[in-house]
Amino acid sequence: MRLKKSVVLLLSSVLSIGMLAACSSKSKGDESANGSNVIKIATQTPLSGGSAIVGESMRLGAQMKLEEQAEKFKELGYTLKLESYDDQSDPKKGVSNANIIGADNSIYAVVGHFNSGVTIPSSEVYEKYKVAMVSPGATAVTVTDRGLKTVNRIVGRDDAQGPAGAKYAIETLGAKKIFIIQDKTAYGSGIADAFKVAAEEAGAEIVGYEGITVGEKDFNGVINQVLTKNPDLIYFGGIYSEAGIIIKQARDKGIDVPIMGGDGMDASGLVDIAGDAVKNTYITSVAGDSTATEAGKKFVEDYKAKFNKNAEAFSVYGYDAMGVILHAIENAINENDGKIPSKEKVAEAVRSVKDYEGVLTNVTFNEIGDNTNSKIYLYKFNEASYPGILEGEVGK
Repeated sequence: MRLKKSVVLLLSSVLSIGMLAACSSKSKGDESANGSNVIKIATQTPLSGGSAIVGESMRLGAQMKLEEQAEKFKELGYTLKLESYDDQSDPKKGVSNANIIGADNSIYAVVGHFNSGVTIPSSEVYEKYKVAMVSPGATAVTVTDRGLKTVNRIVGRDDAQGPAGAKYAIETLGAKKIFIIQDKTAYGSGIADAFKVAAEEAGAEIVGYEGITVGEKDFNGVINQVLTKNPDLIYFGGIYSEAGIIIKQARDKGIDVPIMGGDGMDASGLVDIAGDAVKNTYITSVAGDSTATEAGKKFVEDYKAKFNKNAEAFSVYGYDAMGVILHAIENAINENDGKIPSKEKVAEAVRSVKDYEGVLTNVTFNEIGDNTNSKIYLYKFNEASYPGILEGEVGK
């Protein structure tokens, strides 16, 4: 009995000492909602599949910004960590990953997604877990029109981009008969519909409106329909992986009219696939010229040096989306006596961002999470070289 009592007293003393040591070693970060000084930011973009070039560029841009900010956050008592997820451009995979992200108490925000069709269902999960999301590229109007508190984007919307393309097609290119092809995704059909409405209002005739399936390689069926309708412009709502094939196959059949599309076509993969056939192609994009500012030029140089690859159009938007998130978290920490607040408060801080000066974007979120300073640009391709020639700003 005496021996048992001694053991109990010894264990009690050890536990007490351990608890005192733990309490005395706590840093500012240990007072955070997750009980750790690690702040994780996730990226969710397509790292495989047809949109992988854009998704990887967004992830690398976000990584670059997080690593640049690591020392600043260390001085605040926190360690930044990046968690990367591949949504595969698949809504089911995006939702599955979103549930993993939401269940991790250390993940406070997400840079993502690219595809609107993945963004929309995945963001419902982020809203449930109160995880802030800032998209570098999802443009469908539904993304923000639902009024979710955690959902934001730094780029423009399809209801601005579609009409801007229609205006240019009709007023500058003189299009009167237009054939529309779209990939039946939330993004592709959304931007195609926005273009169609604006083009019809401006007096153009829509001589065809057909859907294709993502992942297809042979589009001769729809191209033959284009031939019979003899349009003076083709508009495509979809991603570069299908657009490049459509352009090449259309040119092979002798169709030499202008081909136009949206920012889903804004990737080096468009030129890689279409080759010389890309000539006389026009795209509207929510992405501006990364080298338009001195900060942008430095970003492009640093990106190349760090990753040994050229920056894509959306690389800088991954960088600026991460910048917005870290700026908001830093503000939230400073306003909470050095302690990181709840995920809900972080989401509120992100939505409250005003006049954040990124490398290429100035960000102010409105009440539904759209950036009031976003712009629409137009590029044309005169040769098999990416990026195309920037014609200028055509909307916002």
